[in-house]
This record gives sequence, C-alpha cells and structure tokens, in this order.
Amino acid sequence: MFNNQCRIPRGKVMGGSSVLNYMIYTRGHRNDYDQWAALGNDGWSYDEVWPYFLKSEDNRIDARKVDSWYHQIGGYLTLEDIPYHTPIAEAFVKGGSQLGYPIVDVNGASQIGYSFLPVTMKNGTRWSTSRAFLHPIRDRRNLHISKYSMVTKIIIDETSKRALGVELIKGNSKIRVLAKKEVILSAGAINSPQLLMVSGIGPQKHLRKKDIKVVQDLKVGYNLQDHVAVGGITFLINETVSLNAERMMEDPEILNDYYGYHRGPLSIPGGCEAIAYYDLNKPGDPEGWANMELLLEGGMLTSERTLRRNFGIRDDIYNAVYKETENMDGFMILPLALRPKSIGRVMLKDSNPHHPPLIDLNYFSDPHGEDLNVLIAGVRKAQELVKSPAMRRLNATLLRTPLPECAQYAFDSDAYWKCHARYLSFTIYHQSGTCKMGPASDPDAVVDPKLRVYGIGGLRVIDASIMPKITSAHTNAPVIMIAEKGADLIKQAWNRNS
Repeated sequence: MFNNQCRIPRGKVMGGSSVLNYMIYTRGHRNDYDQWAALGNDGWSYDEVWPYFLKSEDNRIDARKVDSWYHQIGGYLTLEDIPYHTPIAEAFVKGGSQLGYPIVDVNGASQIGYSFLPVTMKNGTRWSTSRAFLHPIRDRRNLHISKYSMVTKIIIDETSKRALGVELIKGNSKIRVLAKKEVILSAGAINSPQLLMVSGIGPQKHLRKKDIKVVQDLKVGYNLQDHVAVGGITFLINETVSLNAERMMEDPEILNDYYGYHRGPLSIPGGCEAIAYYDLNKPGDPEGWANMELLLEGGMLTSERTLRRNFGIRDDIYNAVYKETENMDGFMILPLALRPKSIGRVMLKDSNPHHPPLIDLNYFSDPHGEDLNVLIAGVRKAQELVKSPAMRRLNATLLRTPLPECAQYAFDSDAYWKCHARYLSFTIYHQSGTCKMGPASDPDAVVDPKLRVYGIGGLRVIDASIMPKITSAHTNAPVIMIAEKGADLIKQAWNRNS
C-alpha cells in the first residue's frame, strides 16, 4: 500500500458512509446480538433488536427469494435486488449450490450458504440514510442542519460533569451550540473516539501525554474491530462478461439502460454482486454462525482506473502483479474474517481536532493466528468454488503472479497466502467498537446499555463505535438498527412515545 498504510475513508457527507459504501445490507446472526446481551447489555439480545431492523425496512426483494417472516414493507429504508447480475454472479451462486450449499436469504433464519446481495437501493439507485431518513422530513421545524461544519469539541461543565453542547467551525467562525437536553455523538468508530478524547474523555495516561485536561478517565479508542480481507485474489476468464468500466462507458445500450431505466451493469454497486457465508467451526450446520465470508467482485483491479487508488495499492506492486491483466477479463473473490480475534486502537496524534487520529488496526495480532487461518480457509473455499460445474464453464483460472514480497514462498502454499494477506490486507470499511457498550462492571466500557457515556451527564454515543463485538455482517444494517433503538432510548428517557 502507499506509505504501507490501509486507507480508511470516512463518509463526511450527508448520510455518512452510506453515501459511499457498497450498499450491502446484511444483519448478521442471532448470536451476534445475544452475545452483546450476555456481556451484560440488557435490551440488546436478538429478539429485542430484531424489531428495529424491521422498523426501518421497506423490502422490495422478490418475495420468492426471502423469508417473509423476517421482512416488512413500508419503512424508510428500501431494500432491493441488484437490477443486473453478470454471468459470473450467476455462476457463483449456482456453483455454491452445486457444491451442496443452500441458496439463502442472508437476512432470514439462517445465513450459511450463498446469495445474491441484498442492497440499499430504490429503483436501481443508491438509497442512502440521507435519502431514506432525512429527505422525507427535511421540512420539519425541529430539524436544523449545519453543513460545511466541523465539530471540534464537546462542551462539558467540569463541576457537574455534564455535556452542555458542542463547539464547531463553520467557515472562519467558531460557533457554540448548546443543548437543552443532551448531546448525541454519531461521528463513527474513528471520529467519535477522537472527539471524546480531544474533549477530555478518554484514557487518562494518553490524554495527559497529549496535554489534554482529563475530564473522565475511560477506555475510549480501545476495542477497534474490523473485517479484514485478503485482497487482490484474481481469477481470469476467457469470456468478455466481467465488469469493465471503459467497455461499459463506451456502450450506448449500457448507458441508456442505466440513465434511462436504472438497470444494467452500471447499476451494480461497486461491482459487488454476491456473497457466501461459512461457519468453518461447524461445517455442514445450516444454523451455523458464520466466521468467514466470500464476497464476489465482478471485475478486477484493472477493470476500473481508480480502483488501485481507492485501495491504495502502490504502482510498483500493481505493475508487477496486476498490470498484465489490463486487457483481460476476470473477477475477484475476497475472503473476509467475520469474527476477528485481533483488536486495534484509535489514538490521538495530538490535541488538534483537525489532525487525523492514529489508527492502529492491528490486523493479525491474535497470538494464535486464528484470523489468518480463517482467511486461508477462505482462499481454499474460493478455489473449491471455481471447480464447480457452473464456474468451470467460465474456465476461471487463478492469476498466479506472486506478490514480490512473498515470492520466497511456494505460490499457493498456505505460507504464501499468509504473506499475501499481510501485505495486501483489504479493510472492508467496518471499523467498530471504539466506544464499547457495557455494564458498569465492565472496566473497558465507555457507554452503558442506554448508550450514555459513563460519568458524563447528557451525552450519548450512537454509532458503530458502541458495538462490544463486531457483527458477522456488513455493518451498515446493524448501525441503522442501533440508530433506531437509540432514538427510542432517547424518547423513553424524556417520556416521549417510542
């Protein structure tokens, strides 16, 4: 990667990261939330959070493909099938079925198996949280939005230890906005801990080292979790059916399909088309709790000019490994570790809120190497899949050019793929857990089960940072659930109907 760093983009825009994500809507497994409850978070078991998934949902996926018990119509957030599937995606799902895995509704009773992706789209276009939740209420008198603004500090009364409001910068002006009841922080798993820490809420030793006066000593920034993937695993095919940006943009029929009808290849969000969930600990158990995912990308790193920049891949690596595929067709399968054992941390670079924080993802630090082993198993499952009859019709062959840093290992050995995973680690942008939710007895907890910051009155955090354990799902759907439940917690606190 450039500067030997993973890129961690954030959605600093109306609708947050739902405006720049891949629109994948997966909720995870029942055990994800029952685990939260077992850790002492009353009210967060699966049966208690499930209604909040339904509350948002406007399911428009073909009823024959979903378990209707787990879905509803009429919420703010529309879910659809992707309007178009490449033959690669069709073969991916059919190949999984030929290997004995069920085709499932990944948001239904069981997740283990294969599926086309359910996505947050409406009429073939992105349905972000801004379009879904804010646009319909934009004229409400109690909604005020300050754009082009950056909150730099939470104002806290040090005597009463109560949050009074926030300071923000807008243009050249510093503005204080005071709260009548409480301040709600929803800046995400990177910027919520940063804002708490620059405001004096965080680990005492770390804050003092940055010359910040400590208001409340809490384990802010710890417990950073993410779904890491092995990047760049490429399969070449002989047919011109993969997603290629230049080819699509030069085809009038494809352009007309998208701009006129919001369908066709350009409607595929980021090229991601299909998914498979595996429980490697209980193979064959349809009720399993997935710890590994295969994510299908219907193109390659060379299929779209900006991809290597988006992922941050250095030119020398691109030229050595991937450049040879520029005039070829192919696809990528990304194995993800869904229940990672490695834990990272967000820290402050200094006390300046305008400076990006230090993000230590700490991938593969688990002393038992479990996360790496899960990814290697994912590589093997992907190779197994391309041998299925449906995939064999595409004549998919693995690109066998090794990463230069890993050339000392026999290509396709476990040792090679472990090296490859360490050098080409892809974040799936699911950073979570840095303002951990937990009971008062948990010394690592930052917020209580009602999402209130310990020791500070009138302050809550409501975003991915509160997850005590990351879900075995792409995190957009769980975060929207957290927001729905958080809204009810606020209304209940102030005796409003929820």
